[in-house]
Amino acid sequence: MAKLKLGAIADDKPVRVTVELPAATHRQLVAYADALAQETGSPVGDPAKLISPMIERFMATDRAFAKARRTRQP
Repeated sequence: MAKLKLGAIADDKPVRVTVELPAATHRQLVAYADALAQETGSPVGDPAKLISPMIERFMATDRAFAKARRTRQP
């Protein structure tokens, strides 16, 4: 299997955000959690905990976002 983009989930103090996901997206999230558990050997208790690291990874690798942040900083 190819290496997943996410690694183990860090335990950090969360900020509660409520979001609705399409059922298909939720199924994919559950499938990703299963794949991650197989790869890391550590089960993901709640697939929703993957959302934050996925968003962080997405923003960290978005070159246009990084450029926009650089141009807006004083």
